[in-house]
Amino acid sequence: MKTVEITKEPVELYKILKFEGLVGSGGEAKLVIDEGLVLVNGQVETRKRKKIVSGDIVEFGGEHLHILFKGHRGADAG
Repeated sequence: MKTVEITKEPVELYKILKFEGLVGSGGEAKLVIDEGLVLVNGQVETRKRKKIVSGDIVEFGGEHLHILFKGHRGADAG
């Protein structure tokens, strides 16, 4: 399982797939999510803009990504 560190949470699901190079574009990410090919915490997720937070596990194409927040939680967090 690969650990993916994010500096701001939440992050939309399609962006995780795109930025980790599991798909070629944001449009492709949205398509595979819409087709039910992506799991979040073991459950099929079809919401492209599903908010992913620290501790979530995203699965797609044989890859397992453990999301870990690395940043500051301050008054402007959110």
